[in-house]
Amino acid sequence: MFVDRVKISVESGHGGSGSVSFRREKHVPLGGPDGGDGGKGGDVILQATSSEQSLVDLKFQPQWKAERGGNGAGQRMHGANAPHCRIKVPVGTLVFDAATDALICDLKDDQQECVVAQGGLGGRGNVHYVTPVNRAPRKAQPGTEGERKELELELKTVADVGLVGFP
Repeated sequence: MFVDRVKISVESGHGGSGSVSFRREKHVPLGGPDGGDGGKGGDVILQATSSEQSLVDLKFQPQWKAERGGNGAGQRMHGANAPHCRIKVPVGTLVFDAATDALICDLKDDQQECVVAQGGLGGRGNVHYVTPVNRAPRKAQPGTEGERKELELELKTVADVGLVGFP
């Protein structure tokens, strides 16, 4: 089956939350804050490959979601950045935003990539909220949400043979 037009839904990953943590050691009774930052959420990336010939795989899997970034931890450890979600499409695919019908990108070269949804940023840990007045803050920032988009993918096909004449 040959499919040259499909509508998909993509969602990038949310950012990880920052950590509220305090330094605890045997000989440091009043250690300061040491909460780490959250990791970045995964992006959704469309990648053109010459091995794909049709959009039929996307017709049966219309929803794609990237992973969430890792949360921060104590000892100023940052959360892990989430891996990106890569969607393989054939060369010659046009990507439109379904809400505005605006062209996002034209994937006309092999291995060309287009980021269609940015992952959320990680939140900040309580180390960033230290002030001269408040030396032990008990707050951290949550990660930002990722983007959610409805996309329309259209495959440009070039005819190899043309018929001329009356039907």
